[in-house]
Amino acid sequence: MITGFSVDLGGTKTAAARIENGRVLQREQIPTEGLAGLDRQIAEMSVLLERLGYRNGERLGVAVAGRVDAEGRWQAVNADTLPGIGGEPLLQWLRETFGQAVTVINDAAAATSAEAVLGAGQGAEHFAYLTVSTGVGGGVVLNGKLVQSRNGLAGHVGFISSPFGQNVCGSGRFGTVESVASGRAIAKAAGAADARTAFVSRTEKGRAAIDRSIAAVARLCADLTAIFGLDRIALGGSVGLADGYLSGVSARLEHEPLLFRVPVVQATLGHDSALLGALLPKE
Repeated sequence: MITGFSVDLGGTKTAAARIENGRVLQREQIPTEGLAGLDRQIAEMSVLLERLGYRNGERLGVAVAGRVDAEGRWQAVNADTLPGIGGEPLLQWLRETFGQAVTVINDAAAATSAEAVLGAGQGAEHFAYLTVSTGVGGGVVLNGKLVQSRNGLAGHVGFISSPFGQNVCGSGRFGTVESVASGRAIAKAAGAADARTAFVSRTEKGRAAIDRSIAAVARLCADLTAIFGLDRIALGGSVGLADGYLSGVSARLEHEPLLFRVPVVQATLGHDSALLGALLPKE
């Protein structure tokens, strides 16, 4: 079973956990310093790990938002998220700081692996996980193996074009799923402080923004099913797990031809998915 320490650094929060036999025994969390560079981000990880009783050399899995290539270099893909990260040698710095028993992976890829092995993807040979939160990310598992690429871009499904997108995305692409479906996009379209406010207030503009997000994610589910022949998709993230969001996606999929109506279920590991996945063996 999974035992060790892990860190999940996302666009909004950074969490760390002590895990034993696949269970999170202790968890610490702080807001992510979005503009910080690599040295500051690692310093923040150190603070959290110290609170958990981590000692250098112990097993540590680190999951981060953005692209992590085969050499462990870390690059933000969306310029609006972690703009201080620009191809830094993350794995090298982590091992110099914490010891050699460190691995790194993209956060959505880590969550995908965890859901496939421990959560909502169990029993599905062709499975995808989507996280709709500050941004939109995910991953695909085919025949039990996570789809990865040397440049670390595989799985960044939020940057796929969407017929509902009408703005330039932080990735530089026009009309992506993330540009219309993410929490950041919902808040902007709704004129709200954040996506949570848009869900709570339910103004006319807020409802319209949420409905567009749901439509874009439903179309993405059908598109991914057309490409990969998926058996099941798990939906997670703060937006994806909001009341009514999953049922809305499922209802929109009913308008697709039968062949593309993939079952969409709730991710079962919640906010711990990337923390658990960061410690799973890498292929």
